Amino acid sequence: MPADRDADFSPEGIVECVRRFREPVHIVRGGAGYEPGLGLGGRLLTVASSADADADADADAGSGYELIGSLPGLYPEWLGDRSFNRVHGVRFPYVAGEMANGIATVASVVAMARAQMLGFFGAAGLAIPAVERAVGELSRGLRGLDNWGVNLIHAPAEPGHEERLVDLLVRSAVPKVSASAYLDLTPAVVRCAVAGLRADSSVGGGIVRARQLFAKVSRPEVAAKFLSPAPPQILRMLVERGQLTRAEADLAARVPLAEDVTVEADSGGHTDNRPLAVVLPAIRALRDEMARRHGYTRPVRVGAAGGLGDPAGVAAAFAAGAAYVVTGTINQLSCEAGLSDAAKSLLAEADLADVAMAPAADMFEYGIKVQVLRRGTLFAARASQLYEAYLAYPSLEDIPDAMRERLEKDVLRGTFEDCWEQTRRFWLERDPREVDRAEHDPRHRMALVFRSYLGLSSRWAITGEPTRLADYQIWCGPAIGAFNRWAAGSPLAEPGRRTVVQIALNLLEGAAIVTRAHQLRSYGVAVPGEAFAPRPRLLS
Repeated sequence: MPADRDADFSPEGIVECVRRFREPVHIVRGGAGYEPGLGLGGRLLTVASSADADADADADAGSGYELIGSLPGLYPEWLGDRSFNRVHGVRFPYVAGEMANGIATVASVVAMARAQMLGFFGAAGLAIPAVERAVGELSRGLRGLDNWGVNLIHAPAEPGHEERLVDLLVRSAVPKVSASAYLDLTPAVVRCAVAGLRADSSVGGGIVRARQLFAKVSRPEVAAKFLSPAPPQILRMLVERGQLTRAEADLAARVPLAEDVTVEADSGGHTDNRPLAVVLPAIRALRDEMARRHGYTRPVRVGAAGGLGDPAGVAAAFAAGAAYVVTGTINQLSCEAGLSDAAKSLLAEADLADVAMAPAADMFEYGIKVQVLRRGTLFAARASQLYEAYLAYPSLEDIPDAMRERLEKDVLRGTFEDCWEQTRRFWLERDPREVDRAEHDPRHRMALVFRSYLGLSSRWAITGEPTRLADYQIWCGPAIGAFNRWAAGSPLAEPGRRTVVQIALNLLEGAAIVTRAHQLRSYGVAVPGEAFAPRPRLLS
């Protein structure tokens, strides 16, 4: 029985009901046609057994509708795994990911934490003193909150840096750590996950973590390492070094290394370019297998990252079983992002196919690639030229004159000798062992010189260096195209209104609308396509 409005059978009315997703909705039959309609509010009754004479009279008069089904109100907070919200002290199952070199800034992490979501500071590529300053700011600015974290990236060329960063994270009691780009476990990441474990029978599982480790993975074999307890041989090593207690090592054998595993699909930065719909179900199934095998007594969550640039993508991730979602590329457009206005303008013009793969600065010698913006920059092509030269020749001196001239003039903008001197000064401050190795190994010296261009190119995008616009390295996945198409003509198209929290809230609200539209369509309602394309608006 309708209340203040009749049921809607028109396309416009159905779209309005979808957008009012927080209200219970009833699928009804009884209009002029055969298609079901939707009713908001009103009363539900069984006419044949009702003692309500007025209701019987109304029904006899034909003012009621036959009920097909009812759906309760839907909330963005409920789209993911409830244990994620509970364990991490957040309202929404949403994470702003750790764009490197401080692009994911202190300001963005603070904004996310205060909005009851989770954000990670982009520590990758930064020197330890810079990370230490950021951790201090976060600790002071978010005192009493633990819904924030810092990135720990695998550094195979700089294991000492990785160890020192873990020292800082453990010493500073950083509550969450996102481990990324790992292909195998290192003593550093294991220590980060299990240092500070303690027994407490009052909590589920009986073990309390000093910090929660998020493991970002894209391959099942890597996911299996983080879904398993820490390897005994690494635990023994850490105990022998005095970096773990025997009690912590014993407890580590009873829990997975990470209780939050983020499946990274086709994304900006380090990526295997896998579709989310392929890799997420595989790793969720692996999680279930590992939980049974090891007898875990509390939830192990699998989240989704990569390709999430509009509400449909976010809704699809949740529909595929993601416990939470992580965004990265699109947050570089936010007010808080540590990226220059010039670089943000390039991103704002990008479409779905305006990305390319390029050699990674941190894993150059291994042939690892990152996904970057192609439109408006020549970085990907120039970085590939450097890697091809590295593969073809044993040293800088062996590069043919014509190629040398082209690389020096168009890419490096300096002679090999000058570039090496600048690179040498950098490494003398960061890790003098690299200089010593390079002076005895010409091939390593060539790699360091070429890596310097790759590292500086991302710095130029951050500072907005006007003379190197064509060399900007901007980590970017195809989600940027989806975001730009979705945001066009809306408040999120205006740079001043594009905050990291507005982006998050609009994606979550839009995902709830898309989810509601799909629910109703599965009940036989003819839901117009417009209902699956919610527009951004200013939210609070």
